[in-house]
Amino acid sequence: MTAAAPSRADTFAWRRTALTNVRVFDGRELRAPGTVVIDGDRIGTDPSGAREIDGGGATLLPGLIDAHVHLSGADNLRQLREHGVTTALDMAAWPTELVDSLRNVPGLTDIRSAGTLAISAGGIHATMAGIPKDSIVTGPADAERFVAARVAEGSDYIKIVAEPPGSGGLDQTTLNALVAAAHTRGKSVVAHATAFGAYTMAQEAGADVITHVPLDRALDDEAVNRMAADGRIAVPTLSMMEAMSERMDGARSGYGQARANDAALHRAGVPILAGTDADSTPAFVPYGTSLHHERELLVDAGLATVDALRAATALPARHFGLTDRGAVEPGLRADLVLVDGDPTADIRATRRIRRIWCGDTEHTPATDHY
Repeated sequence: MTAAAPSRADTFAWRRTALTNVRVFDGRELRAPGTVVIDGDRIGTDPSGAREIDGGGATLLPGLIDAHVHLSGADNLRQLREHGVTTALDMAAWPTELVDSLRNVPGLTDIRSAGTLAISAGGIHATMAGIPKDSIVTGPADAERFVAARVAEGSDYIKIVAEPPGSGGLDQTTLNALVAAAHTRGKSVVAHATAFGAYTMAQEAGADVITHVPLDRALDDEAVNRMAADGRIAVPTLSMMEAMSERMDGARSGYGQARANDAALHRAGVPILAGTDADSTPAFVPYGTSLHHERELLVDAGLATVDALRAATALPARHFGLTDRGAVEPGLRADLVLVDGDPTADIRATRRIRRIWCGDTEHTPATDHY
């Protein structure tokens, strides 16, 4: 006997879920328990005919956003989703075919990507295995060629590497030209900088976002105040700074400087985004779970728990132009994470994940992440 085709009403019921008795983090506090409707791949308003899930007072968060990863395959997306990371901002991956294969994969973490990054022939990045020749920018006259190629490939933003003066990295004039070329084409620029001199060069070039914080010395008042005055964004990647410090001396001695620099930027009012540098070199940082650790490190560095939550939800959505996510509001993508406990009281509660929604796909994690 052949089963009857589902009616229109049955189809809508299957696509619609009402999460009842859930507390919603709205970017400031937890709202009183209520109902959130998931209607296909969007947050809806009409619970009629929906399957009901009693949240039991659990907390519903916007899907988490990792503002700095490096992707190498679909397994990365599965690992990210397993830990509630529904959007990942890739900061260098190639070839273009790989990046394209990771875009818009149903049920998995959504991505944006810089594609190929800009480096010099004489800097340390040029010595890393697998770096494409197209990454090398020979001088300011080559900046337009590099940016045009990234735009043609579909890069969402431009990634440049700033290294300290005299280290063989891109010089100031070339960095300036890269940023100018990107801005002319409507692309924001993310600058890598792990040392004070490089940080200064990235600011001078006008980069929109600076990822990492110096390990070698403190950001002075001039550097911190300039970040705030220019409206620049910081992605300190404390997970990577911690891992690098441990790898260099086994004692995390350098990490204390990175932590202090993050704290100084936050006190000055610089927006802090949570990014991990997952699966980068020279130190390995795991996908997904590291974003929970990153927020714990941000809290340890002085951010309030609410600020640490915003650093992985509303703020990266705002500053990377992702207007369809980062909050729990009708009409936005149904990227959601249901967790036990109150993460505004204990940031570690985000590890206790019950369910995850990536667009129109519901997922129950296989492991306890606490």
